[in-house]
Amino acid sequence: MDEIKKLLNENAVLRLWPETGKLILGLSRGATYSAAAKGDIKTVSFGRLRKVPTAWLKAKLGLDEPAA
Repeated sequence: MDEIKKLLNENAVLRLWPETGKLILGLSRGATYSAAAKGDIKTVSFGRLRKVPTAWLKAKLGLDEPAA
């Protein structure tokens, strides 16, 4: 879990596959892209690349930490 928190804290966006789907959510490639197409995984596009905002992932995983 510490590796995931580090990955989320050091990046503003992550690649949809494999970082978000496989490493963080534990999904197969097909399930990851299907969830993104349905809107279950929030993505932003950079040309043909689809990235996932880490702020959304933190909120989805309950890792939001209130500011001190």
